[in-house]
Amino acid sequence: MGNRINNQLLLGALGVGAFFAARHLIRQANAYSFRGRVVLITGGSRGLGLLLARELAGEGARLAICARDEDELQRAQEELGALTEIIAIPCDVSDRRQVETFVQAAQNHFGQIDVLVNNAGTIAVGPMDVMTVEDYEQAMRVHFWGPLYAVLAVLPEMKRRGTGRIVNVSSIGGKLSVPHLLPYSASKFALVGLSEGLRAELRKDGILVTTVCPGLMRTGSPRNASFKGQHEAEYAWFKISDSLPLTSINARRAARQIIDAARHGDSEVVLTVQAKAAALFHGVFPGLTADLLGLVNQLLPEAGGIGTRRVKGRKSESELSRSWLAALTDRAAEENNQIH
Repeated sequence: MGNRINNQLLLGALGVGAFFAARHLIRQANAYSFRGRVVLITGGSRGLGLLLARELAGEGARLAICARDEDELQRAQEELGALTEIIAIPCDVSDRRQVETFVQAAQNHFGQIDVLVNNAGTIAVGPMDVMTVEDYEQAMRVHFWGPLYAVLAVLPEMKRRGTGRIVNVSSIGGKLSVPHLLPYSASKFALVGLSEGLRAELRKDGILVTTVCPGLMRTGSPRNASFKGQHEAEYAWFKISDSLPLTSINARRAARQIIDAARHGDSEVVLTVQAKAAALFHGVFPGLTADLLGLVNQLLPEAGGIGTRRVKGRKSESELSRSWLAALTDRAAEENNQIH
């Protein structure tokens, strides 16, 4: 009996070792240099998009970035232009014509697009009672239709060359639905489904698709998110959660992990230990996860306040959100072009 158990353990260990060895060989075979490549980044003027652009510029990539805010875009272009060749074009990714115009301009300027990073995002925070149909529609336009428009625009040229990389930045909210972020989570679930399907269908064309599901990152983004209901209380819990090292990750570190996943053509990367644990737990115990999140929901602010109206985080500051608990997020906002 003892020998049988030892043999089974040995075979199991050999199987695990073979799996990781094979994974390493596949990653090395897919290894990709960004030097000289043309990378198109939506939402590239601030936050994670800007951090990705900085890291890629440092690796010698040429950049095409877009964003809705022209002032932010100009500041980002000036910074990145000192590092690499770049074009920056105003674009609302929820508008298909604008996306196609942006992609065409990048192709005309550089000749081709090697890597597409769908990063643009929007977020509205508040209980379901203050969310409107328009909140869900906007989230879907930005997180699902926007990436789809960009993918459809770059695919013909990538397929013709038989090579390309696509990175879709979803969220841990696309793996499990988080209270007070229902439109955001629903749209990020849609993006995960789209991204995984694209991975399966485009591999034969030499195009590798990576799905990115980050947990909380210290990008400084809460000040530009929208808050509803008791907006000051909603902003305080969101900003503090985004700031604490125990619940969030340094954004530059996150950007480097995303680029490493794209470099090796990984199918998926989930960022932060907390997000990985949550995704794993949800995969095994989906019902229990939903019930536990229901308990968390009871601790969050109730409906009321400004109701269905939206207010930006920067206009929702309170004594608590200005405290030392949120200092790292304030610092990140200054570093990552989040301050208007």
